[in-house]
Amino acid sequence: MSKDIDFSRALTVGEVARRSGVPVSTVHFYESKGLIASTRNSGNQRRFESVVLRYIAIIKVAQRTGIPLEEIREALRGLPPGSKPTAAQWRAMSQRWQASLDERIERLTRLRDELTRCIGCGCLSMDECPLRNPMDVLGEQGSGPRILEREPGTETPA
Repeated sequence: MSKDIDFSRALTVGEVARRSGVPVSTVHFYESKGLIASTRNSGNQRRFESVVLRYIAIIKVAQRTGIPLEEIREALRGLPPGSKPTAAQWRAMSQRWQASLDERIERLTRLRDELTRCIGCGCLSMDECPLRNPMDVLGEQGSGPRILEREPGTETPA
């Protein structure tokens, strides 16, 4: 946000919440996380430049796709303070997130496909499954759902 804000055109936190479609508490949360910024007027009340509405729209879209707030913050830091993101800047942000989204899609697809098999076999064994985890070989690799959390391109036993 720029330091020389025109307070006659600045938005209150309530206006930002209403126009962006998020609760006031979310506006405060985004600000506390460094995703958006405000300035204070002479009465020490928060005021936001209207560009914050665009930033919140970007944050909401990114969050819906599962992008962590830290990645969103880093992308927003790349924008000049107080400026509206251009089409080129938006394209650059979305390209940064594409690999992460592709990986997330692959994991979700694998979860969808393999969750049905694990539950569908009927054994419901946490320790040993003769079809998917014979002799509990995956237990030797560590705790947690090893099949669903495996790295892309690695194979499961049997």
